[in-house]
Amino acid sequence: MSGQTYDLVGLYGISDEKLTPFSTLITQVQEAIASGMKIFQFRDKNSLDKDIIEIIKHLMHICASSNVLFVLNDRIELAIKLGVPGLHIGKDDGNLASVRKRFKGILGVSSYGDISRAKEAQSQGADYVAFGAIFPSLTKPNAMCVGAEILAEAKAVLDIPICAIGGISKDNIQLLKNADMFATISSLWNGNPRQNAQNLAESFMRAKLAKY
Repeated sequence: MSGQTYDLVGLYGISDEKLTPFSTLITQVQEAIASGMKIFQFRDKNSLDKDIIEIIKHLMHICASSNVLFVLNDRIELAIKLGVPGLHIGKDDGNLASVRKRFKGILGVSSYGDISRAKEAQSQGADYVAFGAIFPSLTKPNAMCVGAEILAEAKAVLDIPICAIGGISKDNIQLLKNADMFATISSLWNGNPRQNAQNLAESFMRAKLAKY
């Protein structure tokens, strides 16, 4: 673990096994970072741990050199073994309190559309919570949509940062003014990641400024 500190704000990119294959992932991440990605999550549901250790180490180095938070999705034991700076878990990934005791980095938790789950996660030591799908998602078409209104409800009762996820694009990002971060897959990686990241980051900043 490094001594770096990270601001949990802005564009949060998540890898995808189809849109960010290993052959192009490194370049895509570098391009997104160059245009404003602040957090990057490596999400791989199919590979064996031993087959992704080296690419995780490479991605950790790239992110750390630009002060971008690297987050590993789900793989608790691997996250602890490699000392990754960030870990994100969902409802099926083990007991949050026990994970919090073992993992010393930044811990994110999926809250779906459940404010009470988010409050419990906060009380058990989560560093941020994610809500979604906010809009219909191309990546997870069967995910229940919870709507952008939940972000204002969450902001009123939570003290930790809030991440919006699900179907976010530059056309609806103006509705995310109550989110601290927004996580995206398709709208970042489809096409040019450098241009997409810039457009998304700028649109989110305008939405945040319009709040005041």
